[in-house]
Amino acid sequence: MDSAVKHKLPHSHFANVNGIRLHYIKYPNHGKQTLLLLHGLTANCRAFEGLISHGLHNQYCIVSVDLRGRGLSTHPIFGYTIKAHAKDIVELLRELKLEQVVLVGHSYGGLLSSYLCYHYPQHFSKVVFLDAAPEMNPRTSEMLQPAFSRLDKRYPSKEAYFDMLKKAPYMEFWDADMEVYYDADIEVFEDGSVEPRPDLAQILQVALDVGISPIGKYFKGLKQPALLVCATENYNLNEPILPGYLAEKAVNNMQNASVEYVPANHHTMVYGNYAAQVVQMIETFVG
Repeated sequence: MDSAVKHKLPHSHFANVNGIRLHYIKYPNHGKQTLLLLHGLTANCRAFEGLISHGLHNQYCIVSVDLRGRGLSTHPIFGYTIKAHAKDIVELLRELKLEQVVLVGHSYGGLLSSYLCYHYPQHFSKVVFLDAAPEMNPRTSEMLQPAFSRLDKRYPSKEAYFDMLKKAPYMEFWDADMEVYYDADIEVFEDGSVEPRPDLAQILQVALDVGISPIGKYFKGLKQPALLVCATENYNLNEPILPGYLAEKAVNNMQNASVEYVPANHHTMVYGNYAAQVVQMIETFVG
């Protein structure tokens, strides 16, 4: 599956919030609604490039954030609780003078979205969860090892890094949008060698905090309309990260939620032809 990036390059910005410098990008549009995109655990603000190139920016103003410790945002040694992440986002909204937005969160970004909607409901009109629910596959930690194992390593070149990524069990295909995303994932040194920007110790702080957070309470307590998009195909270890029965359980426990399915995995759901399907689901839901 190949996708051509047909949109204009986003505008890159920084905001001083909650004691850090938060990087975000904007895809301007004259649409009345703003979508705030929150990426996954080890990802960055360009992770949604597939959704953008398949038209998500056509109707909405898009803001996508590098969460703290990822991308070009500040990488503090400590402070990776879901509460700290949420405060970053709320202060960013105030900085941008955005009173209310629609949240779109993938994976960890979805869990963060549930916290935001629960604690700051006035700022969020609707929420889209992309493969994120209170209960995930019990083997999720083990399934994420390939994504974690790329961190804290120096690679001889960007090409070598990309070649390694293409061998990951969840990489069904490779396209131009993925290349944009992974290009933003790395710091390039004078000798041409590269390192992924996320620090494994900091990412583990995020993961440990999720393990002790009452995520189920946040989902169950949401009053905003919610859409959960579940990726049905295997991600790793011959299993999906969010099995369909757990997606159904999450939606049934929420006040105003529905579920849609896309025949992709946790990674590929936002790229290629799958991205086009997800964009249509989001547009139908958001209106």
